[in-house]
Parts: sequence; structure tokens; C-alpha cells
Amino acid sequence: MNQSGPAVEVTKDRNGIHQVVLRNPRGASARVSLYGGQVLSWRTDRGEELLFASTKAIFKPPYAVRGGIPICFPQFGQRGSLEQHGFARNRIWIIDDNPPPLHPNDPSDKAYTDLLLKPSEDDLKIWPNSFEFRLRVSLTADGNLSLMSRIRNINYKPFSFSIAYLTYFSISDISEVRVEGLETLDYLDNLCQRERFTEQGDALTFESEVDRVYLGSRDTIAIFDHERKRTFLIQKQGLPDIGVWNPWEKKSKTMVDFGDEEYKGMLCVNGAAVEKPITLKPGEEWTGRLELSVVPSS
Repeated sequence: MNQSGPAVEVTKDRNGIHQVVLRNPRGASARVSLYGGQVLSWRTDRGEELLFASTKAIFKPPYAVRGGIPICFPQFGQRGSLEQHGFARNRIWIIDDNPPPLHPNDPSDKAYTDLLLKPSEDDLKIWPNSFEFRLRVSLTADGNLSLMSRIRNINYKPFSFSIAYLTYFSISDISEVRVEGLETLDYLDNLCQRERFTEQGDALTFESEVDRVYLGSRDTIAIFDHERKRTFLIQKQGLPDIGVWNPWEKKSKTMVDFGDEEYKGMLCVNGAAVEKPITLKPGEEWTGRLELSVVPSS
């Protein structure tokens, strides 16, 4: 696809929910749903899909969409009184036509959209904190996908939250991939009542269900996919932790929105702030950024 510059298009899905399609001049694309502010697709300039979405995913409220990049806010997992992973992934966001200015060094040669979430009256009943959550999703000239969140406390009192970008990567075979950048880190194992362990391996490989949160990780994590000869790079700012999840065979069969064998072709690796919730005083703002890229590997 030949284009003179980045392009942004607003469309609707089959349920009438608006989506924003981003394209760069080389033909790479990303698709963002206003339901959940969720990236549903990220494709290379050759049209290859880089994110996993289940063939059984449910694409209408009140269900979360199984795949892409759901945003877990203001709670990760079941670490609080709210529903699993909080409510942001189950709400309709709006396009923010007049966002506050970004840093002047932010590159202009990219396709992007700005989304905004504010709590409804019902949200305030279950989580009584007023906030503005601004999300910018960008597709760079190189085809990298960037998510930048700005969360502001417009409350009269402080509040705390946890957050994660639950990124479902599309992979060749879960048994053939490895994750590097987690060595020697402590992690909380959700399969063992969040007991704390230390990673002993040089790289994380997969032979059974994994559900962990690695603590205080470095800012770059790599997923090596040997069969497809490519490496995903996950770069993050303001997100100290990394979640890693694959349900494996037994759990897959208990999930109504997930195919029995689909665990083989997906891996969740999530930039997150989980162990130490982020606290904002009235008027304060937190910024977090996740950038995803894919490079050839031998």
C-alpha cells in the first residue's frame, strides 16, 4: 500500500462499536476498539498479524475481548475488590479531540489516536475515585506500536491503582519460544498463592501453565520465536513489573472464550505496575509507556 503519510480512519465493527485504524506509509497497521481502548490488531507491512485473538473471543459488552492488548485498570487480576483486571477493559472510551500537549520530542511522523476514559456514576459506586485516563496509541514509521497512558487524579483525595497492558503475542508454538530479560528476578507465582520465587534460568521457556509477575524488571524484554525467526522487543517506562501468562492445555478447556488448542499459538507478556500500586495525590498525573517492535532473528 503506497501512501504519502500516516493515515487514521474511524470505522465500526459488526456490533456498531467504533474502531480507529492506523496505517503507516509502508502499509503496517493497527486497529483500536473504543470498547476497552483495546488494540485488537497489529500488522506488519506484509500484512502479518502480530497479536493473538481467540477465534472464540466475544466482541461485545459486557465481555472482555480475549486477545489483542486489554488494559487492566485500576486493578490487576484479583488483587482487590473489583472484577478481574478492573473495569477499564469493559468500558466504552471516547476519542479525545483536544488532548493536552505531549513532550516536544514526541515524533510527528506517525499515525496515532488519543482516547479518553472517565468514570461513570456506576464506576464511582464501585471505585469512588475521579480520574482522567488518556491513552495515545501510535504506529511509527518503522511499524512499532506504542501505548502511552496518562492517568490524572481529579479527586479531592489520593487514590492508588495497579495497571497492566495484557499483551497477547501471536507465536508459532509455545514450546519453541523463550523470554529473555527476566533472569535472576524475583517473581510472584499466581499458581502458588502468589508465593515469591527467584528466576533461576537464563531464559524462560514453557512446558506447562505459567502465571507470574516478575518484579522490578529491566526496561527491555525480548521474546524469541525460533520457528518464525523473529524477536519481539518490549520496551517500557513507568511499568516496573512484567506479567507472563500461558494457560496451557487444562485451563484452556475451561475458558468459554478460548479454543482448546489455542494456548499453543499465544503468549502474554505484560508491562505492568502490580506489586507496588501507584498512588496519586489530587491533581497529580502518572505516565507510563509501552513500545512494541519486532525484528528478524537468526
